[in-house]
Amino acid sequence: MRLRLWLIAASAFLFATPVAAELSKPEQVMIQTVDAEQDRTVSMLETWVNQNSGSLNALGVEAVGKLLRSEFEPLGFKVEWIEMKAAGRAGHIVARHKGSGRGKRMLLIGHLDTVFEPDSSFQKWERKGDRGIGPGSGDDKGGMAVIIASLRAMKAAGTLKPADITVVLTGDEEDAGDPIEVTRGPLIEAGKWADVALDFEGLAQKEGKDMGSIARRSSDSWTLIVSGRTGHSSGVMHPEYGAIYELSRIVDTFRRELGEDKLTYNVGMIGGGATTEMDADRIRLNATGKTNIIAATAVARGDLRAISQDQIDRTKAKMQEIVAKSLPGTNAQISFDKGGYPPMAPTEGNRALLARLNRVNADMGLELMGELDPMDRGAGDISFVANDTDGLVGLGPAGAGSHALGEFVDIPSIARQAKRAAILMSRLAKERR
Repeated sequence: MRLRLWLIAASAFLFATPVAAELSKPEQVMIQTVDAEQDRTVSMLETWVNQNSGSLNALGVEAVGKLLRSEFEPLGFKVEWIEMKAAGRAGHIVARHKGSGRGKRMLLIGHLDTVFEPDSSFQKWERKGDRGIGPGSGDDKGGMAVIIASLRAMKAAGTLKPADITVVLTGDEEDAGDPIEVTRGPLIEAGKWADVALDFEGLAQKEGKDMGSIARRSSDSWTLIVSGRTGHSSGVMHPEYGAIYELSRIVDTFRRELGEDKLTYNVGMIGGGATTEMDADRIRLNATGKTNIIAATAVARGDLRAISQDQIDRTKAKMQEIVAKSLPGTNAQISFDKGGYPPMAPTEGNRALLARLNRVNADMGLELMGELDPMDRGAGDISFVANDTDGLVGLGPAGAGSHALGEFVDIPSIARQAKRAAILMSRLAKERR
Protein backbone atom coordinates (compact mmCIF):
# COMPACT_ATOMS: atom_id res chain seq x y z
CA MET A 1 0.00 0.00 0.00
CA ARG A 2 2.82 2.40 0.89
CA LEU A 3 4.59 1.56 -2.37
CA ARG A 4 1.41 2.29 -4.34
CA LEU A 5 0.95 5.66 -2.65
CA TRP A 6 4.58 6.51 -3.29
CA LEU A 7 4.20 5.67 -6.99
CA ILE A 8 1.07 7.84 -7.26
CA ALA A 9 2.83 10.76 -5.57
CA ALA A 10 5.90 10.35 -7.78
CA SER A 11 3.76 10.28 -10.93
CA ALA A 12 1.93 13.44 -9.88
CA PHE A 13 5.25 15.20 -9.33
CA LEU A 14 6.53 14.18 -12.75
CA PHE A 15 3.45 15.49 -14.51
CA ALA A 16 3.47 18.77 -12.55
CA THR A 17 7.15 19.59 -12.95
CA PRO A 18 9.11 19.69 -16.22
CA VAL A 19 11.93 17.17 -16.03
CA ALA A 20 14.93 17.66 -18.29
CA ALA A 21 15.53 14.62 -20.49
CA GLU A 22 18.83 13.87 -22.18
CA LEU A 23 18.88 15.88 -25.40
CA SER A 24 20.15 14.15 -28.52
CA LYS A 25 23.64 15.00 -29.69
CA PRO A 26 22.35 17.14 -32.61
CA GLU A 27 20.08 19.00 -30.17
CA GLN A 28 23.03 19.65 -27.86
CA VAL A 29 24.95 21.01 -30.86
CA MET A 30 22.06 23.35 -31.67
CA ILE A 31 22.02 24.74 -28.15
CA GLN A 32 25.80 25.22 -28.17
CA THR A 33 25.67 26.90 -31.58
CA VAL A 34 22.99 29.39 -30.56
CA ASP A 35 24.99 30.33 -27.45
CA ALA A 36 28.26 30.60 -29.36
CA GLU A 37 26.67 32.83 -32.02
CA GLN A 38 24.64 35.08 -29.75
CA ASP A 39 26.96 38.06 -30.27
CA ARG A 40 26.73 37.54 -34.04
CA THR A 41 22.93 37.37 -33.83
CA VAL A 42 22.65 40.58 -31.82
CA SER A 43 25.06 42.41 -34.15
CA MET A 44 22.99 41.24 -37.13
CA LEU A 45 19.82 42.49 -35.46
CA GLU A 46 21.43 45.87 -34.74
CA THR A 47 22.22 46.26 -38.46
CA TRP A 48 18.63 45.50 -39.42
CA VAL A 49 17.18 47.88 -36.83
CA ASN A 50 19.42 50.72 -38.03
CA GLN A 51 17.96 50.34 -41.55
CA ASN A 52 14.60 52.07 -41.56
CA SER A 53 11.89 49.87 -43.06
CA GLY A 54 8.62 51.64 -42.38
CA SER A 55 5.82 49.98 -44.34
CA LEU A 56 5.65 52.91 -46.80
CA ASN A 57 9.44 53.16 -47.19
CA ALA A 58 9.77 50.83 -50.19
CA LEU A 59 13.53 51.30 -50.58
CA GLY A 60 14.09 50.62 -46.87
CA VAL A 61 11.98 47.45 -46.90
CA GLU A 62 13.87 46.24 -49.97
CA ALA A 63 17.18 46.96 -48.23
CA VAL A 64 16.19 44.81 -45.24
CA GLY A 65 15.06 42.13 -47.69
CA LYS A 66 18.55 42.10 -49.22
CA LEU A 67 20.09 41.72 -45.76
CA LEU A 68 17.87 38.69 -45.13
CA ARG A 69 18.70 37.21 -48.53
CA SER A 70 22.38 37.29 -47.59
CA GLU A 71 21.57 35.16 -44.53
CA PHE A 72 19.29 32.62 -46.19
CA GLU A 73 21.29 31.82 -49.31
CA PRO A 74 24.40 30.47 -47.49
CA LEU A 75 22.04 28.10 -45.63
CA GLY A 76 20.89 26.53 -48.91
CA PHE A 77 17.64 28.48 -49.36
CA LYS A 78 16.43 29.60 -52.77
CA VAL A 79 15.35 33.19 -52.20
CA GLU A 80 12.77 35.11 -54.23
CA TRP A 81 11.80 38.77 -53.98
CA ILE A 82 8.12 39.23 -54.88
CA GLU A 83 7.37 42.83 -55.81
CA MET A 84 4.15 44.45 -54.59
CA LYS A 85 4.50 47.90 -56.18
CA ALA A 86 1.13 47.54 -57.89
CA ALA A 87 -0.40 47.34 -54.40
CA GLY A 88 1.53 50.38 -53.20
CA ARG A 89 4.04 48.37 -51.15
CA ALA A 90 7.63 47.17 -51.57
CA GLY A 91 7.32 43.39 -51.65
CA HIS A 92 8.01 40.16 -49.79
CA ILE A 93 10.85 37.69 -49.29
CA VAL A 94 10.03 34.03 -49.95
CA ALA A 95 12.87 31.62 -49.11
CA ARG A 96 12.54 27.89 -49.81
CA HIS A 97 14.65 25.02 -48.50
CA LYS A 98 14.13 21.66 -50.20
CA GLY A 99 14.59 18.75 -47.83
CA SER A 100 13.88 15.04 -48.01
CA GLY A 101 10.16 15.44 -48.69
CA ARG A 102 9.31 12.97 -45.96
CA GLY A 103 8.95 15.14 -42.86
CA LYS A 104 6.47 17.87 -41.96
CA ARG A 105 6.46 20.83 -44.31
CA MET A 106 7.09 23.97 -42.27
CA LEU A 107 6.12 27.56 -43.01
CA LEU A 108 7.97 30.24 -41.03
CA ILE A 109 6.31 33.67 -40.93
CA GLY A 110 7.75 37.10 -40.09
CA HIS A 111 7.80 40.60 -41.54
CA LEU A 112 10.38 43.06 -42.83
CA ASP A 113 8.51 46.29 -42.14
CA THR A 114 7.93 48.36 -39.01
CA VAL A 115 5.45 51.09 -38.04
CA PHE A 116 8.25 53.67 -37.89
CA GLU A 117 8.54 55.65 -41.14
CA PRO A 118 11.64 57.73 -42.06
CA ASP A 119 10.12 60.86 -40.47
CA SER A 120 9.88 59.18 -37.05
CA SER A 121 12.24 60.40 -34.34
CA PHE A 122 12.86 56.75 -33.38
CA GLN A 123 15.46 55.38 -35.79
CA LYS A 124 18.51 53.77 -34.17
CA TRP A 125 19.56 50.80 -32.02
CA GLU A 126 20.73 51.38 -28.48
CA ARG A 127 21.72 48.72 -26.00
CA LYS A 128 21.12 49.10 -22.28
CA GLY A 129 22.04 45.95 -20.40
CA ASP A 130 19.79 43.14 -21.58
CA ARG A 131 17.58 45.51 -23.55
CA GLY A 132 18.04 46.22 -27.24
CA ILE A 133 16.09 49.43 -27.87
CA GLY A 134 15.15 50.39 -31.39
CA PRO A 135 12.41 50.50 -34.05
CA GLY A 136 11.30 46.96 -34.84
CA SER A 137 13.80 45.48 -32.40
CA GLY A 138 11.09 43.09 -31.27
CA ASP A 139 8.37 43.54 -33.89
CA ASP A 140 9.56 41.91 -36.02
CA LYS A 141 13.25 42.20 -36.69
CA GLY A 142 13.87 40.36 -33.42
CA GLY A 143 11.64 37.58 -34.73
CA MET A 144 13.65 37.36 -37.94
CA ALA A 145 16.83 37.18 -35.86
CA VAL A 146 15.39 34.14 -34.07
CA ILE A 147 14.62 32.54 -37.44
CA ILE A 148 18.18 32.98 -38.70
CA ALA A 149 19.78 31.90 -35.40
CA SER A 150 17.65 28.73 -35.27
CA LEU A 151 18.32 27.81 -38.90
CA ARG A 152 22.07 28.32 -38.47
CA ALA A 153 21.96 26.06 -35.43
CA MET A 154 20.12 23.39 -37.44
CA LYS A 155 22.70 23.70 -40.20
CA ALA A 156 25.54 23.18 -37.71
CA ALA A 157 23.82 20.13 -36.24
CA GLY A 158 22.98 18.57 -39.62
CA THR A 159 19.21 18.72 -39.05
CA LEU A 160 18.51 21.42 -41.64
CA LYS A 161 19.43 19.23 -44.63
CA PRO A 162 16.30 16.97 -44.49
CA ALA A 163 13.93 19.81 -43.52
CA ASP A 164 11.37 21.17 -45.98
CA ILE A 165 10.95 24.82 -45.01
CA THR A 166 9.41 27.87 -46.66
CA VAL A 167 9.95 31.27 -45.07
CA VAL A 168 7.60 34.15 -45.95
CA LEU A 169 8.63 37.60 -44.71
CA THR A 170 6.00 40.13 -45.74
CA GLY A 171 6.94 43.74 -46.38
CA ASP A 172 3.65 45.28 -45.30
CA GLU A 173 2.38 43.50 -42.20
CA GLU A 174 2.05 46.76 -40.29
CA ASP A 175 0.12 48.50 -43.10
CA ALA A 176 -1.12 45.99 -45.65
CA GLY A 177 -1.39 46.97 -49.30
CA ASP A 178 -4.57 46.73 -51.33
CA PRO A 179 -6.03 44.43 -52.47
CA ILE A 180 -5.24 42.15 -49.54
CA GLU A 181 -5.88 39.07 -51.69
CA VAL A 182 -2.89 40.07 -53.80
CA THR A 183 -0.54 41.18 -51.03
CA ARG A 184 -1.18 37.99 -49.05
CA GLY A 185 -1.26 35.72 -52.10
CA PRO A 186 2.28 34.30 -51.65
CA LEU A 187 1.61 33.64 -47.96
CA ILE A 188 -1.71 31.93 -48.64
CA GLU A 189 -0.07 29.75 -51.31
CA ALA A 190 2.67 28.71 -48.88
CA GLY A 191 0.03 27.91 -46.25
CA LYS A 192 -1.69 25.47 -48.59
CA TRP A 193 1.67 23.72 -49.09
CA ALA A 194 2.57 23.56 -45.39
CA ASP A 195 1.70 21.09 -42.64
CA VAL A 196 2.74 23.48 -39.85
CA ALA A 197 2.95 27.28 -39.64
CA LEU A 198 5.27 28.93 -37.11
CA ASP A 199 4.82 32.66 -36.49
CA PHE A 200 7.93 34.51 -35.27
CA GLU A 201 6.31 37.62 -33.82
CA GLY A 202 7.05 38.37 -30.18
CA LEU A 203 6.93 35.88 -27.33
CA ALA A 204 4.00 36.56 -25.02
CA GLN A 205 4.69 36.64 -21.30
CA LYS A 206 2.31 36.82 -18.37
CA GLU A 207 3.39 37.37 -14.78
CA GLY A 208 6.96 36.71 -15.88
CA LYS A 209 6.15 33.36 -17.52
CA ASP A 210 6.60 32.50 -21.21
CA MET A 211 3.25 31.70 -22.83
CA GLY A 212 2.23 29.69 -25.88
CA SER A 213 -0.14 31.28 -28.40
CA ILE A 214 -2.46 29.11 -30.48
CA ALA A 215 -5.00 31.76 -31.57
CA ARG A 216 -5.27 35.32 -32.84
CA ARG A 217 -8.34 37.46 -33.23
CA SER A 218 -9.37 39.12 -36.47
CA SER A 219 -9.11 42.81 -37.31
CA ASP A 220 -11.79 44.59 -39.37
CA SER A 221 -12.49 48.31 -39.72
CA TRP A 222 -15.88 49.98 -40.07
CA THR A 223 -17.16 53.42 -41.01
CA LEU A 224 -20.45 54.92 -39.80
CA ILE A 225 -21.87 57.90 -41.71
CA VAL A 226 -24.97 59.66 -40.35
CA SER A 227 -27.06 62.46 -41.80
CA GLY A 228 -29.88 64.43 -40.20
CA ARG A 229 -32.28 67.23 -41.06
CA THR A 230 -30.71 70.43 -39.87
CA GLY A 231 -32.33 73.59 -38.57
CA HIS A 232 -32.55 75.87 -35.55
CA SER A 233 -31.66 74.16 -32.28
CA SER A 234 -34.97 75.26 -30.75
CA GLY A 235 -36.60 72.50 -32.77
CA VAL A 236 -34.34 69.67 -31.66
CA MET A 237 -36.19 66.61 -30.34
CA HIS A 238 -39.51 68.00 -31.67
CA PRO A 239 -39.16 65.72 -33.56
CA GLU A 240 -35.72 66.20 -35.17
CA TYR A 241 -32.70 64.74 -33.34
CA GLY A 242 -29.88 65.51 -35.73
CA ALA A 243 -26.90 63.43 -36.79
CA ILE A 244 -24.88 63.61 -33.58
CA TYR A 245 -27.69 62.25 -31.39
CA GLU A 246 -28.20 59.40 -33.88
CA LEU A 247 -24.50 58.56 -34.03
CA SER A 248 -24.32 58.63 -30.22
CA ARG A 249 -27.31 56.29 -29.99
CA ILE A 250 -25.65 53.83 -32.34
CA VAL A 251 -22.23 53.65 -30.72
CA ASP A 252 -23.71 53.43 -27.22
CA THR A 253 -26.00 50.61 -28.34
CA PHE A 254 -22.94 48.83 -29.74
CA ARG A 255 -21.41 49.13 -26.26
CA ARG A 256 -24.49 47.76 -24.51
CA GLU A 257 -25.64 45.05 -26.90
CA LEU A 258 -22.66 43.54 -28.69
CA GLY A 259 -20.98 41.87 -25.73
CA GLU A 260 -19.54 38.39 -26.39
CA ASP A 261 -16.51 36.50 -25.13
CA LYS A 262 -13.36 37.32 -27.14
CA LEU A 263 -15.14 40.14 -29.03
CA THR A 264 -14.14 43.82 -28.95
CA TYR A 265 -15.26 46.82 -31.01
CA ASN A 266 -13.49 50.13 -30.78
CA VAL A 267 -14.56 53.65 -31.75
CA GLY A 268 -11.28 55.23 -32.78
CA MET A 269 -12.42 58.45 -34.42
CA ILE A 270 -15.67 60.45 -34.21
CA GLY A 271 -16.93 63.89 -35.24
CA GLY A 272 -20.00 65.79 -36.40
CA GLY A 273 -21.71 69.12 -36.86
CA ALA A 274 -23.11 71.34 -39.58
CA THR A 275 -20.38 69.91 -41.85
CA THR A 276 -18.05 66.95 -41.46
CA GLU A 277 -15.24 66.07 -43.84
CA MET A 278 -13.02 62.97 -43.69
CA ASP A 279 -9.69 62.89 -45.54
CA ALA A 280 -8.84 60.38 -48.27
CA ASP A 281 -6.89 58.18 -45.84
CA ARG A 282 -9.86 58.20 -43.43
CA ILE A 283 -7.66 59.04 -40.46
CA ARG A 284 -8.58 62.74 -40.04
CA LEU A 285 -11.88 64.59 -39.56
CA ASN A 286 -12.70 68.27 -39.95
CA ALA A 287 -16.05 69.34 -38.45
CA THR A 288 -17.78 72.71 -38.17
CA GLY A 289 -20.90 73.74 -36.29
CA LYS A 290 -22.60 76.04 -33.83
CA THR A 291 -24.46 75.41 -30.61
CA ASN A 292 -27.72 76.65 -32.13
CA ILE A 293 -27.63 74.48 -35.27
CA ILE A 294 -28.94 70.90 -35.35
CA ALA A 295 -26.09 68.68 -36.60
CA ALA A 296 -26.47 67.72 -40.25
CA THR A 297 -23.66 65.13 -40.44
CA ALA A 298 -21.60 62.86 -38.20
CA VAL A 299 -18.93 60.26 -38.85
CA ALA A 300 -17.26 57.55 -36.77
CA ARG A 301 -14.64 54.93 -37.57
CA GLY A 302 -13.56 51.96 -35.51
CA ASP A 303 -12.51 48.35 -35.52
CA LEU A 304 -13.95 44.94 -34.74
CA ARG A 305 -11.92 41.98 -33.43
CA ALA A 306 -13.31 38.46 -33.09
CA ILE A 307 -12.12 34.88 -32.58
CA SER A 308 -14.07 33.18 -35.41
CA GLN A 309 -15.74 33.94 -38.71
CA ASP A 310 -19.11 32.99 -37.21
CA GLN A 311 -18.62 35.61 -34.51
CA ILE A 312 -17.66 38.21 -37.12
CA ASP A 313 -20.71 37.50 -39.28
CA ARG A 314 -23.07 37.50 -36.29
CA THR A 315 -21.68 40.78 -34.94
CA LYS A 316 -21.77 42.58 -38.29
CA ALA A 317 -25.41 41.57 -38.76
CA LYS A 318 -26.27 42.88 -35.29
CA MET A 319 -24.44 46.16 -35.94
CA GLN A 320 -26.43 46.66 -39.14
CA GLU A 321 -29.68 46.01 -37.26
CA ILE A 322 -28.76 48.66 -34.67
CA VAL A 323 -27.84 51.18 -37.36
CA ALA A 324 -31.15 50.64 -39.18
CA LYS A 325 -33.26 51.79 -36.18
CA SER A 326 -32.77 55.48 -36.90
CA LEU A 327 -34.06 58.30 -34.74
CA PRO A 328 -36.66 60.60 -36.38
CA GLY A 329 -35.21 62.79 -39.10
CA THR A 330 -31.92 60.86 -39.40
CA ASN A 331 -30.38 58.25 -41.66
CA ALA A 332 -27.30 56.12 -40.97
CA GLN A 333 -25.17 53.76 -43.04
CA ILE A 334 -22.39 51.44 -41.85
CA SER A 335 -19.76 49.93 -44.13
CA PHE A 336 -16.93 47.48 -43.46
CA ASP A 337 -13.51 47.97 -45.05
CA LYS A 338 -12.09 45.44 -47.42
CA GLY A 339 -8.76 43.91 -46.52
CA GLY A 340 -9.33 42.94 -42.92
CA TYR A 341 -7.32 40.29 -41.12
CA PRO A 342 -9.17 36.98 -40.55
CA PRO A 343 -9.18 35.19 -37.18
CA MET A 344 -6.99 32.27 -36.18
CA ALA A 345 -9.30 30.18 -34.05
CA PRO A 346 -7.92 27.90 -31.32
CA THR A 347 -7.99 24.33 -32.65
CA GLU A 348 -6.97 20.92 -31.36
CA GLY A 349 -4.27 20.81 -34.04
CA ASN A 350 -2.80 24.05 -32.72
CA ARG A 351 -2.95 22.70 -29.15
CA ALA A 352 -1.13 19.56 -30.27
CA LEU A 353 1.60 21.76 -31.73
CA LEU A 354 1.93 23.64 -28.44
CA ALA A 355 2.21 20.24 -26.71
CA ARG A 356 5.15 19.43 -29.00
CA LEU A 357 6.80 22.70 -28.02
CA ASN A 358 6.23 21.89 -24.36
CA ARG A 359 7.96 18.55 -24.89
CA VAL A 360 10.94 20.58 -26.10
CA ASN A 361 10.65 22.80 -23.02
CA ALA A 362 10.61 19.75 -20.74
CA ASP A 363 13.65 18.26 -22.43
CA MET A 364 15.49 21.58 -22.12
CA GLY A 365 14.55 21.86 -18.44
CA LEU A 366 12.41 24.93 -19.09
CA GLU A 367 9.04 25.64 -17.52
CA LEU A 368 6.06 24.48 -19.55
CA MET A 369 4.19 27.21 -21.44
CA GLY A 370 0.52 27.82 -20.70
CA GLU A 371 -2.03 28.76 -23.36
CA LEU A 372 -2.34 32.52 -23.87
CA ASP A 373 -5.80 34.09 -23.94
CA PRO A 374 -6.21 35.46 -27.51
CA MET A 375 -7.60 38.66 -25.96
CA ASP A 376 -3.96 39.39 -25.08
CA ARG A 377 -2.76 39.23 -28.69
CA GLY A 378 -3.47 41.31 -31.81
CA ALA A 379 -4.07 40.22 -35.39
CA GLY A 380 -1.27 38.87 -37.57
CA ASP A 381 -0.28 37.32 -40.89
CA ILE A 382 -0.54 33.71 -39.70
CA SER A 383 -4.33 34.09 -39.69
CA PHE A 384 -4.32 34.02 -43.50
CA VAL A 385 -3.16 30.39 -43.41
CA ALA A 386 -5.05 29.28 -40.30
CA ASN A 387 -7.73 27.40 -42.25
CA ASP A 388 -5.12 25.39 -44.15
CA THR A 389 -2.57 24.34 -41.55
CA ASP A 390 -1.91 23.98 -37.83
CA GLY A 391 -0.12 26.95 -36.34
CA LEU A 392 1.76 28.36 -33.39
CA VAL A 393 2.28 32.05 -32.65
CA GLY A 394 4.92 33.97 -30.70
CA LEU A 395 8.19 32.18 -31.50
CA GLY A 396 10.01 35.50 -31.63
CA PRO A 397 11.77 37.10 -28.64
CA ALA A 398 10.21 38.78 -25.63
CA GLY A 399 10.16 42.54 -25.30
CA ALA A 400 7.83 45.47 -24.77
CA GLY A 401 6.71 48.78 -26.23
CA SER A 402 5.85 47.44 -29.65
CA HIS A 403 4.71 50.24 -32.02
CA ALA A 404 5.86 52.90 -29.56
CA LEU A 405 8.93 55.06 -29.07
CA GLY A 406 11.31 53.09 -26.87
CA GLU A 407 10.33 49.64 -28.19
CA PHE A 408 12.84 47.07 -26.94
CA VAL A 409 13.74 43.42 -27.24
CA ASP A 410 14.86 41.26 -24.32
CA ILE A 411 18.23 40.10 -25.65
CA PRO A 412 18.60 36.85 -23.64
CA SER A 413 15.20 35.68 -24.89
CA ILE A 414 16.52 35.66 -28.48
CA ALA A 415 18.77 32.72 -27.68
CA ARG A 416 16.10 30.93 -25.63
CA GLN A 417 13.60 31.20 -28.46
CA ALA A 418 16.13 30.18 -31.11
CA LYS A 419 16.95 27.00 -29.19
CA ARG A 420 13.28 26.13 -28.78
CA ALA A 421 12.59 26.76 -32.46
CA ALA A 422 15.62 24.84 -33.74
CA ILE A 423 14.79 21.74 -31.71
CA LEU A 424 11.08 21.91 -32.51
CA MET A 425 11.71 22.28 -36.25
CA SER A 426 14.30 19.48 -36.23
CA ARG A 427 11.80 17.14 -34.58
CA LEU A 428 8.99 18.15 -36.94
CA ALA A 429 11.30 17.46 -39.88
CA LYS A 430 11.55 13.86 -38.70
CA GLU A 431 7.78 13.39 -38.33
CA ARG A 432 6.19 11.64 -41.30
CA ARG A 433 3.65 13.66 -43.24
